[in-house]
Amino acid sequence: MYLGVYGESETEIVIEKSRFLAYSAHVESEADAKRYLADLKKIHPLATHVCYAYVADRVCNIQRFSDDGEPQGTAGMPILGVLKSRKLCETLIAVVRYFGGIKLGAGGLTRAYAQSAAQVLERAEIREYDLCATLSVTADYTQADAIARFLDREKVAFAKDYGTEVTFEVAVRARDAQSFTSRLNDYVNGKAKITQTEQKIYPFPLAEERS
Repeated sequence: MYLGVYGESETEIVIEKSRFLAYSAHVESEADAKRYLADLKKIHPLATHVCYAYVADRVCNIQRFSDDGEPQGTAGMPILGVLKSRKLCETLIAVVRYFGGIKLGAGGLTRAYAQSAAQVLERAEIREYDLCATLSVTADYTQADAIARFLDREKVAFAKDYGTEVTFEVAVRARDAQSFTSRLNDYVNGKAKITQTEQKIYPFPLAEERS
């Protein structure tokens, strides 16, 4: 289980006429991170600097950063520091700077890049990535509403498919799959067929967001 951003976010601040555009993105490998950065540089070909930091694996071992021409230690490391302080894995932050003509000094740059990184994470959606069991729940149509109510109450992700019977594809934490299955069986008096189809890493909303 680990924390990481979900999807992409963007923010902008202006300091002494310099524009700092911050981007956050979920990346699952170093190759993902490099592709994202390459695309970002195509979007901003006239930017003065494209500084970044990323943690590109599930256990936070692959950590990279770049000052991209800014004074050493004033951009990439502050961005990485924000990522590490939030204990985020599989997460990239890039800050694009358009120089406004006023030098900020080493301290000013460090604060600007750290502020940009922190601000974009405030807008980003942070999720808890955990091993997920995908369950297939099949029942006749007389049980469909009851199953939907149960799934809503449990606050789990699901999708419905209608055929000769109704099938719910449900995502639950793998460690909770057995107890979840037992509760659902009790709720519908055993009138549903529940099978586990696969296990995978899934981005679960944080507990405070579900409440």
